[in-house]
Amino acid sequence: MSLNQLVIDTLKPLGVPVSFARYNLTADTYIVFVNYNEAPRLIADDNELITKNFIQMDVFSKGNYLQLNKDIKRLMKAAGFGRMFASETYDEDLKMFRKIYRFNYENKIGEEL
Repeated sequence: MSLNQLVIDTLKPLGVPVSFARYNLTADTYIVFVNYNEAPRLIADDNELITKNFIQMDVFSKGNYLQLNKDIKRLMKAAGFGRMFASETYDEDLKMFRKIYRFNYENKIGEEL
């Protein structure tokens, strides 16, 4: 399974569209994410043993999305993601609330991701 598929599968119980990099803007609430950095986490004998992946997730909604945000944090934590950052804003162009998260995820080299 790829890291992108792991994020999509992790958030599937939320019942809102989740997509990588872009979305067609047809739903009142949706999630878009990107893997914005991938870096060695552990190197031994010049070999990368663990990779650390950094994910940015943007949650857009026209309504109250407080419970959704709580559920995102809970599901991502349960799947092994660490939350590093969160911020909120309002997107004037889209007329939507926007919550920005940054998560990290570590995987051992050779593990399927």
